[in-house]
Amino acid sequence: MTQNNAIMNIGLLVVFILMIYFMMIRPQRKKDKADREMRDSLRVGDEIITIGGVVGKVEKITEKTVVISTGAGRNKIEFLKTAIANVSRTESSAPAPKKEEPVEEKDDTRPNKDKKVTPKKLTKKSDSQE
Repeated sequence: MTQNNAIMNIGLLVVFILMIYFMMIRPQRKKDKADREMRDSLRVGDEIITIGGVVGKVEKITEKTVVISTGAGRNKIEFLKTAIANVSRTESSAPAPKKEEPVEEKDDTRPNKDKKVTPKKLTKKSDSQE
């Protein structure tokens, strides 16, 4: 009876190890493999999003790092390839996005920088003015 009990305990242990493998380890390996393939297939010109939320265009690729340009001034920042969360391919045949021209305000409420601007004095309102 004790030998039968020991075999059943070993069988349950094996079943639990297999469940852990198929429910946790195997899916994580698949995800890691997909991420590695995504990072290895990077090309110059791809739009990426980093794990920190920085969006930019790939400018240069090295073995472990990627240089992206981001922002209106096209500032260049270097990231590790492992910091890339998402890649969106840009087609070479697609036209480059047009740069937005600044919109001029027709309502000229902004003060002229050449003139000295002084703040208005605050006055207390009396009860009859409210």
